[in-house]
Amino acid sequence: MITSTSNPHVKYVRSLNTQQHQRLSERRFVLEGVRLVAEALNRVTPLHLVLYAPDQLVSTAAGRQLCSQLQHQPHSYAAREHVVAAASATVSPQGVVAVASWPDLQAPPGLILILDGVQDPGNVGTLLRSAEAAGVAQVLCSQGTADCYSPKVTRSAMGAHFSLPLQTGLDWSTIAQIVAPLAHVYATQIRTEQSYYDVNWCNDAALLIGSEAQGISSEGIALANETISIPIVGRTESLNAAVAGSIILFEALRQRQRNHSL
Repeated sequence: MITSTSNPHVKYVRSLNTQQHQRLSERRFVLEGVRLVAEALNRVTPLHLVLYAPDQLVSTAAGRQLCSQLQHQPHSYAAREHVVAAASATVSPQGVVAVASWPDLQAPPGLILILDGVQDPGNVGTLLRSAEAAGVAQVLCSQGTADCYSPKVTRSAMGAHFSLPLQTGLDWSTIAQIVAPLAHVYATQIRTEQSYYDVNWCNDAALLIGSEAQGISSEGIALANETISIPIVGRTESLNAAVAGSIILFEALRQRQRNHSL
């Protein structure tokens, strides 16, 4: 039983939570909470380290089940509740944190989502969650987009990382090479003549979502060959990145399901 917040395992989890360069160099990230850690175990995702507080986990049925699993899991260490809380990046820790490798997933053909400088971690996580639910083939994040493996993004994405191929911190030349075979790269704009539901999303394409403050960058505009918008009839001038992206992604899913393209 780990009783000290100075334990090396606790310090390691804290450093991964706070140091983006360490997450990048080690290609590891932190999972936090009963649901995410349980899903990682169910998907047979290798966990390099788990810290859990048995007294806290046994307060719920899901926590009790996870606690039973972790007792037989390699690299899992029981700890006092305040110790796990010290390793946590949340205000209300759930009593379990784990360290996993970035999933190495092969991207199938299909719709590609490009995040162009989307800086809010909550919006990035929501977009990853929507992308996974809508059957997006892969997500490409340009430099300037919030780190896809940061604690806030991971929590917001709710497990999307386990099944959604994604690449983070890409320069525009790399993004251009990946989308080069596609006939259509659509950039979202506040006002443009073509609506998102006028697009044939059954063809392989890429969708560019820009930052909340600046919109699509000049590099993104240069990459895109068409612009689309979401019609708005109220007084609201625009939608945030997560809402706009999710609306378009699920229209693409609707079309593909209707035409049996997915």
